[in-house]
Amino acid sequence: MKVIVFYLPQFHEIPENNIWWGKGFTEWTNIKKTTPLFPGHYQPRVPLDKCYYDLSDYRVIKNQADLANKYGVFGFCIYHYWFNGHLLLHRPMELLLEHKEIDIHYCISWANEDWTNAWVKNDKKVLIQHDYSKKEDIKDHFNYLLQFFKDPRYIQIDHKPLFVIYRPELIPNLNEFVKTFNTLAQKNGFHGIAFTSQQYQCLTINKIDRRLFDYHIEYQPDFVNFFSKSLFWRVSYKFFKKYMKYKFVDNMRKSETLKLIDYDDAWKRILTFGPINKKALPGAFVNWDNTPRHKGNGTVYTNFSPQKFEKYLCQQIIRAKKVYKTDYLFLFAWNEWGEGGYIEPDEKYRYQYLEAVHNALMSAERNLS
Repeated sequence: MKVIVFYLPQFHEIPENNIWWGKGFTEWTNIKKTTPLFPGHYQPRVPLDKCYYDLSDYRVIKNQADLANKYGVFGFCIYHYWFNGHLLLHRPMELLLEHKEIDIHYCISWANEDWTNAWVKNDKKVLIQHDYSKKEDIKDHFNYLLQFFKDPRYIQIDHKPLFVIYRPELIPNLNEFVKTFNTLAQKNGFHGIAFTSQQYQCLTINKIDRRLFDYHIEYQPDFVNFFSKSLFWRVSYKFFKKYMKYKFVDNMRKSETLKLIDYDDAWKRILTFGPINKKALPGAFVNWDNTPRHKGNGTVYTNFSPQKFEKYLCQQIIRAKKVYKTDYLFLFAWNEWGEGGYIEPDEKYRYQYLEAVHNALMSAERNLS
């Protein structure tokens, strides 16, 4: 079983963030300022030994890769930020490419949303945006990514590099984009690109030709929350109900504007839902708490523990093999400290979440053998 974890590169200083958020800003900036918002709220989250690392140091990435290998993580899905040739937060990915001694599989997720200040201010302002109208930009983008696709560590399925697009429905010329990438990939010795969508919006918009994609990630917990509560879910219930054994209950509680969701309930939804189609890749999540970014407007999953995560992850791995018929599972996340989704060691749980991944893989293997 190949567990792939989402990997955030915003743990090093870049000129743009210095301008937008202040000198020295990284993901750690908000995390260090977080305080508990209710009794029992686990904040602030502190990395083990207060190791607020800097991803511009390749040795940090090597240590992360060594940890991932030790506990059974197959690879990283690294967020990539391309704005018509303007790159953001690209240094860790390029360091990984440069240092072949870093032993980790990886793929890339193009985080193709415009960057705004919406997560800190109500008056939304675009900081940097995409212009999809430039045809040459598609080729330029592919040519930049090609060096990674050719890396022996890059994840391929059927000799096609696995390339994730975070929000494909935002690309107006998606057909042209996919066709161009596939053509260029074939010219470079691949069988094409294994295009994969990450966010659920792609599945709810009629104008999207879903045949363009090899796979759709059920990105959790967003995916199951949307499909269990949305109008789309209610309209489509008859189509999906054959997959259901659990009656969904909206047990979201609101404290002022803070949303509190029970961890067990979220996982019960995940474990009784899907696959949404034959191209679905199952997802899992360790936890979610985005109050470091959104403060009192955030969402917090409560009543979590490493032991619960291990149990639910094991069940989802078994479902991946038996129900989804796949060897791949995408986990949120390796190091999303600002959204509470990380399996890296922290001061409270130390290595328990990494151990949970390892134990879940071993337990699932015994069950499936």
